[in-house]
Order: sequence, then C-alpha cells, then structure tokens
Amino acid sequence: MSAPPLPTTAPRELSRRRRLGVLAICCASIIVVVMDMSIVNVALPSVRADFDASISELQWTVDAYTLVLASFLLLAGSTADRIGRRRVFLTGLVVFGLGSLLCGLAPGVGWLIGARTLQAVGATMLNPVAMAIVATTFPDRTERARAIGVFGAMSGLALALGPILGGALVDGFGWRAVFWINLPIVAAALVCTALFVPESRAARVRRADPIGQVLVILVLGSVVSAIIEAGGLGWTSPVILGLLLVAVLAAVGIGVYEPRRADPLLELGLFRSVPFSSAILMALFALCGFGAFLFVTTLYLQNIRGLSALTAGLCLLPVGEVIMVLSPLTGRVVGARGPRVPLVIAGAALALGAAASLWIEPTTPLPAVLAIYLFFGLFLSAVNPPITNTAISGMPTSMAGLAASVASSARQTGTTLGVAVAGTIVGSAANRQAFTAAEHRVWWTVLALGLGILGLAFLSSTGTAER
Repeated sequence: MSAPPLPTTAPRELSRRRRLGVLAICCASIIVVVMDMSIVNVALPSVRADFDASISELQWTVDAYTLVLASFLLLAGSTADRIGRRRVFLTGLVVFGLGSLLCGLAPGVGWLIGARTLQAVGATMLNPVAMAIVATTFPDRTERARAIGVFGAMSGLALALGPILGGALVDGFGWRAVFWINLPIVAAALVCTALFVPESRAARVRRADPIGQVLVILVLGSVVSAIIEAGGLGWTSPVILGLLLVAVLAAVGIGVYEPRRADPLLELGLFRSVPFSSAILMALFALCGFGAFLFVTTLYLQNIRGLSALTAGLCLLPVGEVIMVLSPLTGRVVGARGPRVPLVIAGAALALGAAASLWIEPTTPLPAVLAIYLFFGLFLSAVNPPITNTAISGMPTSMAGLAASVASSARQTGTTLGVAVAGTIVGSAANRQAFTAAEHRVWWTVLALGLGILGLAFLSSTGTAER
C-alpha cells in the first residue's frame, strides 16, 4: 500500500525570471560538483610531490570522489523525491563545502582521500537533485528539454574547464587552492537557494531500500578496487579474485532482490526500454572515455612533456572552448529533433580523437596535440545534453530524482572506471617510452568506447526526447 501523496510545488506558478534564476543556481552547483572530478587531475603531480604518493593513491584521490558519487546518487535522488529536493540540496551544499575545506587542510594523502569521500557525500545531494529541480521547474516539455540541455552543457563545460582553472590555481597558490575555490561558490549558492528555490517533492513517496544500497556499493566498490589494486597485486592475486567474486555475487543479489521490492533502489524494469538502456550505457561509455582522457593527458603534459600545471591546463582550453560554443546548440537540436544526431557525432568524435591520439609521441608538436584535443571537446559538447534528456524522458516527472540519479550514477561510474583503467595501464610505466606504449593501450580502449556509443546511438529511438 503506497503512502499518501506529498504536497508538491507547482512549477507553473513561477515566473520566467525566477525559473531562469533556479536554473542558474542549479548550474552553479553542478559546476563545482563536476569540476571537482577534473580539477584535481592537474593537481596530481603536485600532490604526489608533497606526499610522495603512489599512482594507486593518486587514482584513489580521484576515484574516492567519483566512486561515492556513483554509489549514493540513487539513494540521494529518491530521498530528495521523498523528503524534499530543496532540503536535500541545502544539506548537500553544507557537506560539500565542509569536505572542500578539509581537503584543503589535509596533512597527508590518506586524509585527502578521506576528505574527498566526505566532499562526495555532499556532492551526491547536489548532482541528481539539481537536475530534478530543473526538470520540475520547467513543466513545458520543449522548455524543459532546453533547460536540461543547458544544465547538461554546464556539466560538460565544468568537466573540461576544471584542469584549466586547476592549473592556474596550482601554479599561483598551490594544489590546496583547487579545493578552497569551492567555498565562496558554495556560500553564494546556499544563500540563493534559501531565497529563491521552491520546495518540491514527488507525488508518490518511494520507500528506502538499504539492502539494495549495500549491494550497489559492493558491486561498484569491489570492481573499482580490483582494477586499481590489480596493477600492484596482479589479476591472479587472491585479494583481486575475492573482490571480483564479491562484485559478481552482489550483482546477482541485485538481480534477485530488487525486482521483489515495491520500491526498489534500482528500477530494473526500466532497462527493458531500449532507449533508456542505451542512454545509460552511453553515459557509462562516454565518461569512462573522458575520464581516461583527462587522467592520461594531465600526466602526459606534465610528466612527459615537462609543462607546468598552468600550461598543461591551458592545453585543454580548446576542449573547453568547443564545449562552450557547441553545447547550447546541442541542447536546441535535442529539443527540436531528438538525440540521435548529436549522439552519432559524439561517438564518432570520441573514436576519431582516440585514433588520432595513437600518433601522439613525447616530441609531437604541441599545436598538433591541441588539434587532436578538439575531437574530445566536440565529443563532450555533443554527448551530455542528449543523454541527460533521454534518461529524464524515460521516466515519469514524479520520478525525476530517480531518473536523474540513474543517469548521473552511470556517468560517475564511467568516470571512476576510466580513471581506474587508465591508471592501471600507465601505472607501471617507468620511463617515457614505456608510458607512450601504455598510453596507446588506453587510446585503443577509448576508441572502442567511441564505437560503442555510435552503435548504441542507432539503437535509440529518435522520439525519446519528445516523450
């Protein structure tokens, strides 16, 4: 027996100016959350020098954040639907700000990883909840598609611009500044949210699913831990084999347990829809590819070419510029014609970028390297808005938080796996020649992911975004 409906704010009561203000606030929150996935990459060499950190510790510095995001986004989205999106959003801002402060004060790499975990707990309350607030603030389907396109574009832009801002901060103030920069943004977002964002809840309450949550954590945590630690322990190590066994058993548990619940954490029935399943897989593939690109590229630019953090960050400026120019256009195309064309462009751009990267050597002229990076900017500008819109459109508006959580969880899982795989491949490289050979294996993997997105794009329905 379902619980009685909770009151919900009617988005149509908001003026256009206030709706745009809510969108701006949500975009600001997603910028800091997503930027902290990429801004740290350019600071990794400095963190390694300060703390004498290993490659696996650098991987965990990145993946502790994205792994927690991937594990708890489903819970955060459904909880916000139940107790109030504005309330959860405000709580997330406070926790994220506290985590950022502790990251900047960390006395060692272990403390830094722990603070990144706390920071990610706050981020889980911002990422899907902000998207759900946007979806419920814009009731008109065409207007909602455009707003979600802008929101998705900000996500992609933040991911690409993170290393640029991070490079400037690391060179000017040290690596700790990449975390302190969050504090004034979070403070402004707190005030604006309290003043302008209305409360909203789902019409139907979804019950908590603690067993499902534990199973999701076991699957993701075990797989990522196995990939990261396999570089040092070996794939045949009892520890690695044990982690993989735990992941398999937990995945089986999800398949058996979740369909029996009235309100499962993960609605497995949704994956019977080819468009929805394709959107989730494309989100996984896309961010896996881009996560691997960022991790390997920052190490290549600083450790192999000997560039400063700022110069390395500026080398990614073409990526950010392409995203800034093309992402809004992608949102309009998705709203008017559906997601297929942008997704085909995204898959082709990722595959071509990876193929071209196979020619990059330590002595490749820098202008040629930057030209290759343009493919990755085109890819990210084209992939986020259609995936976001497709995933949201695949569920009723009353379940917007859960819909956003599934898509966001796939993104964070992809980023986590991309960093884990890329770090494991290049982690054993002892010199420039070995790094180049390992880097090529990463690019072959990214090339396969791009081709996977292309194939999935043709499986998706062109009418998904208009439903």
